[in-house]
Amino acid sequence: MTPEDKVRVGVLALQGDFREHLAVLRELGAEAVPVRRPEELASVAGLVIPGGESTVMDKLSRTFGLREPLVERIREGMPVYGTCAGLIMLADRLLDSIEGQQTLGGLDVTVRRNAFGSQLDSFETDLAVPVLGDAPVHAVFIRAPIVDSVGEGATALGTLDDGRVVAVEQGNLLGTSFHPEVTGDYRFHQYFLDRVGAAE
Repeated sequence: MTPEDKVRVGVLALQGDFREHLAVLRELGAEAVPVRRPEELASVAGLVIPGGESTVMDKLSRTFGLREPLVERIREGMPVYGTCAGLIMLADRLLDSIEGQQTLGGLDVTVRRNAFGSQLDSFETDLAVPVLGDAPVHAVFIRAPIVDSVGEGATALGTLDDGRVVAVEQGNLLGTSFHPEVTGDYRFHQYFLDRVGAAE
């Protein structure tokens, strides 16, 4: 892949583990850049919203003037992948939002924040994700949300053994409750990059 062929994608870098996502995307051959300002958002063809604190990301997105441009780009069809807090940011509905908390929306799902308890309740498991092939995805859950319900517009991609949904997609949007950037299995990131390439 020549520099001219590289797809330019952003990682929302207001808070959270954005550096890990930047490293994964670069390893996969993308031109990955941190996004903190509207002009940086305007320069990318896709965006990853990382794990972190969804309430802090929400406040900072408004402080930095990013919220409305983000909502507009999502509506225009820019591919976006949200992990953990990023999934919360993309959800249309939150069951346990903090007063004043807003999401960007776009995913027709209802999400429950911190569904598994505190950081001490973090865990790992293997998931079947058919769209990524036969091999299971090793998933790391850290103070993770859960998809409580999936609307007609969205599709579940992966569930826990008890049936709870932890990976979803809808059109240009992709969301996971877990952190694929920490496992060495980058199939979700590649799936996202393939979306970006197709959209371009």
